[in-house]
Amino acid sequence: MNNDAVPADRSRSTQQARGSAPHRGGKLRRIASLVRKEGRQVVRDPSSIAIGVVLPVILILLFGYGLSLDVKDVRVALVIDDRSADATEMAASFQLSRYFIARYVNSMVEARELMLNRKVDGILHVQSDFSRRLALGDAECQILVHGTDANRARIMQGYAEAAIGEYLARRAAAGEPVVAGPINIQSQLWFNSANESRWFLVPGLIVLVMTLIGAMLTALVMAREWEHGTLEALFVTPVRSDEILLGKTIPYFLLGLVGFVLCVLAAKFLFHVPIRGSLWVLTGASMLYLLVSLGIGLLISSLVKSQFVASQLALLVTFLPAMMLSGFLFDIRSMPAALRLVTYALPARYYVALLQTVFLAGDVWPVILPNAAMLVAMTAVLAILTRGVTRKRLA
Repeated sequence: MNNDAVPADRSRSTQQARGSAPHRGGKLRRIASLVRKEGRQVVRDPSSIAIGVVLPVILILLFGYGLSLDVKDVRVALVIDDRSADATEMAASFQLSRYFIARYVNSMVEARELMLNRKVDGILHVQSDFSRRLALGDAECQILVHGTDANRARIMQGYAEAAIGEYLARRAAAGEPVVAGPINIQSQLWFNSANESRWFLVPGLIVLVMTLIGAMLTALVMAREWEHGTLEALFVTPVRSDEILLGKTIPYFLLGLVGFVLCVLAAKFLFHVPIRGSLWVLTGASMLYLLVSLGIGLLISSLVKSQFVASQLALLVTFLPAMMLSGFLFDIRSMPAALRLVTYALPARYYVALLQTVFLAGDVWPVILPNAAMLVAMTAVLAILTRGVTRKRLA
């Protein structure tokens, strides 16, 4: 009996040795099959193409052209009680400014009526003794701004002060007496020399597009499999949980890169946003964030079996925080302390910082490396969590 057992043991060990060699090749074939299957599903599903390609184009056009923090074409009423050359030149500063649409009115009563009816956004009142007081060095003019929108009002007030500053600069250049402060201020705008809010908003818009493709699409993947009952068919195959996750991730990763390329092309050629940093750094950072978004979407879809619930949860966890709390629209430093702490857990915060730095400032490594390291850490944590949850589901 011992002699018969030895060949059997040797036979089993020989089969194991032969089977271990093609094990890796079999795993790659299974992953490739899953990728092909999921790729066909993406191509056949119009909603995936709409979310992955059409919707990013619509978003970048809508936000890029429709959303602007710049204040232009401010309608202002000019009430000039002093008919001197000095007062007329003061009013001309507003007429020549590219920010104002100025119109003369006869009295403050008429100007206030226009303000109440929202036909003008501001009033410049030059009093009758303006020229005399200017010669004495204590001239004053009144600027009234519609304050229902506080941020817009502050910007309009700054424009008005700049127009008055230009008037005083022209007087100084002509050798006329000007009352000046103790400091001569020379301002220069770094990183956004055109003073265009699109330069700030378009990089942040890429965050929304990548979040939409990465999280929203993949949040529906596993939930759709549960609803259609096709996931049970995978249980009886040799496919493992990590192979399923890779098969689900790769097609949407490639789709996300397509959306990223569309966004970069639109930023460069439609909105003329400069890319001062390396394109490779920009692409690498975007790939990291896309992996994080895919991980969040897969984790949600592994936990939830309903596509509707998965989509709502993805919207609540990823898209809305990316819009409101990432620094895309609102400055994080202006938020309450408790809310600022919450933003540290949001991957969009780090991606926004990376995009704005690479687009507008360049390859500033003290900013790039810490933010990229946080995205790498989040990718690793999400991969471990998603694999663990999926393994439990498959058990």
